[in-house]
Amino acid sequence: MTTLPGIADIHAAAARLSGLIAETTLIESLELNKRFGGRILFKPETLQRTGSFKFRGAYNKLSSLSEEERSRGVVAFSSGNHAQGVAAAAAMFGVKAVIAMPADAPAMKIANVRKMGAEVVPFDRFRDDRMTVVRPYMDKGMVLVPPFDDPAIIAGQGTIGLELMRQAKALGVSLDAVVIPCGGGGLTSGISIAVKDASPATAVWAVEPEHFDDTRRSLIEGKRVSNEPGHSSICDAILTAEPGAITFEINRKNLAGAIAVSDKAAAQAVRDAMAHLKLVVEPGGCVALAALSSGEIELSGKCVAVVLSGGNVDFTTYAEIMAAA
Repeated sequence: MTTLPGIADIHAAAARLSGLIAETTLIESLELNKRFGGRILFKPETLQRTGSFKFRGAYNKLSSLSEEERSRGVVAFSSGNHAQGVAAAAAMFGVKAVIAMPADAPAMKIANVRKMGAEVVPFDRFRDDRMTVVRPYMDKGMVLVPPFDDPAIIAGQGTIGLELMRQAKALGVSLDAVVIPCGGGGLTSGISIAVKDASPATAVWAVEPEHFDDTRRSLIEGKRVSNEPGHSSICDAILTAEPGAITFEINRKNLAGAIAVSDKAAAQAVRDAMAHLKLVVEPGGCVALAALSSGEIELSGKCVAVVLSGGNVDFTTYAEIMAAA
């Protein structure tokens, strides 16, 4: 059985990432505080290297490999943000990277991966098995960099939690809750480890798109369950089939619960992020903000942190969302 990552692994990841990442600051909006009746602190990983949190885990994973392993190159599968994180980390280490990406992934994400020197292999997200696509490259010796279900990936993402709790303490506030976008669960599980270590009483919530709420349903059933096929969402960054084995084991212990939000709610959150925070956030990166309107999280008089996980959205998609206001 794989050993679950802990707080020591997150501190080690933070040391590896020191000087390479942006320690994204906490920001707030008086208008949003007034709307929700509490103090809402936003952690904008949209401003991170490659435009999302994913670089943290990717670089930490590559750092954990031996020189011999890195020399064989790395392979990954991703809808875009993990792809960019792996491509950027591989470029920094000077190693070959092959990324399998859905053919319908945002064009900007595909273009960015290629600009960073990685080879892109397209696949059909609804028909093709991701592991089948990358298996030939693994058979040649390339090392798989998983998108979420890996201790080094989880530890890298957990560095956000270290920063978040340190920054909240510097502001003199105690966080009642932390709300996080969730796909496979790597970001949520990593942050939850750091949050619970610093403040066991702080509630941690995962947020998923409607019809892709595998973590929510898995928590209810007490075991990992998969999403029904045939659905789509504008939240392309966090559309996974089921929770990871490692991430779910962590999340089932640490989470207060999970919330599913509609595309309509995610789109409104994208508009709110621009209007009140002056930030471009992709729909999947904005679901935690959307969840504040769900009524499932107590906000009145509370201090709540919200992670905005990425801002890699195509111009056309963003324009359509903004025009629908």
